[in-house]
Amino acid sequence: MLPPIVLLKLENDPDLWAFLKSMALVAATSAGLLTWTWHTPVELKTQHMFILTTSSWVVISAFASLPLVLGAPQLSFTDAVFESISAITTTGSTVLSGIEHLSDGLKLWRGLMQWLGGIGIIVMAIAILPFLKVGGMRLFQTESSDWSDKVLPRAGGIAKASAVIYLGLTLVAILSYRLAGMQTLDAIVHAMSSVSTGGFANYDASFGIYENRPLILWLGCAFMLAGALPFVLYIRLIRDSRGALWQDQQVRGLLMLLVVVIGTLTLYRVVAFHDAPFSALTAVAFNVISVVTTTGYASQDYSLWGPLAVTTFFFITFVGGCSGSTSGGMKIFRFQIGGLMLLNQLRYLVHPSGVFAQRYNGRPLNDEVVRAVIAFSFFFFLIFAVLSLALAALGLDMVTATTGAATALANVGPGLGPIIGPAGNFASLPEAAKWILCVGMLMGRLEILTVLVLLMPFFWRK
Repeated sequence: MLPPIVLLKLENDPDLWAFLKSMALVAATSAGLLTWTWHTPVELKTQHMFILTTSSWVVISAFASLPLVLGAPQLSFTDAVFESISAITTTGSTVLSGIEHLSDGLKLWRGLMQWLGGIGIIVMAIAILPFLKVGGMRLFQTESSDWSDKVLPRAGGIAKASAVIYLGLTLVAILSYRLAGMQTLDAIVHAMSSVSTGGFANYDASFGIYENRPLILWLGCAFMLAGALPFVLYIRLIRDSRGALWQDQQVRGLLMLLVVVIGTLTLYRVVAFHDAPFSALTAVAFNVISVVTTTGYASQDYSLWGPLAVTTFFFITFVGGCSGSTSGGMKIFRFQIGGLMLLNQLRYLVHPSGVFAQRYNGRPLNDEVVRAVIAFSFFFFLIFAVLSLALAALGLDMVTATTGAATALANVGPGLGPIIGPAGNFASLPEAAKWILCVGMLMGRLEILTVLVLLMPFFWRK
């Protein structure tokens, strides 16, 4: 909370007191807990790691909401927690309107929350989730064992190197946005929310304010995509192999998906709406990359682009970027592994006695990874259905309920429709709906199974 405090002090803004009070509450709570547990021996077991992983995100989000309650927005507790969970999980859904009129300190705080959430998910994906046998980074454990031990001997070392790269990308983004014409604070906040694939902007119109400045939109595309690639591969790119990114099957799959979707929708815009080709390409590329990488920026209200575009945006909401990146969603590798499994099943129908090896990135897929992909995919769509039905039970229409559940679970940000679409926000939803979406955002960010296992009775048995 120190950077916003410094900025607010320089501007003599009354929100300074909100941050000072929030900092005092955080410091007092931390000091009390440290004093209480100072001499307590700690022996972390697997169950403790599951509890710590989930509870840390909940506690951090709760404390991060304090400036939003005590500051100028004076949000209700529900709205403040919703906004902070959306930020920390890098979802990007918001209940705020008139964002451009907030104090500079609060704008910076929104960007900082997303930036910290982005690095948090990278560290968690590399250093914690593989230990818990959750998430796609176990693929890197097997695929990269021949170089990771030589380059960086421990997961902690890889996490630290990823953090350095994350900081470097953020600084490059700040400089690029500033040189392209953004104001300094806008460049800082949008750089943090681009690289973290978070999507918070300093304006109600999101990136629509830069709609007539294509250079800024293309820079946004580049930094959103950079945040959606595996940070482990950046380390390999720097230290070991110049072709590391393109050689990875995940990266190639993500790029090919983007080329197909962007090309199709650009042609659709040119033919159906008679847009200029470059303008159509810029608008489509920015908004498609934003949704696929789960950033959630919008340069236009793409829900007005016609049925094909709306249906496409709904389906790409689920995709997400690569494992070990800042993006959410199901992750592209799960779709690729699912495709391999489907292809093999079709082969078995023709050759029942055949033996077909399943390989990913040139290496055999072990049964543990396959089981994890099946389990995650099943629970993802099961939780999606439960959240959709719960929101519908509160009186929300089908589009709002289904796209709200999808965007929360995939950590994308805006949904579809007039209420929570790119031109709207989540402020008008019932309080119960916001709490349901908070649960969805946390589950999606923590790879679902990490949270779901805490609800199982056998987890708590000694």
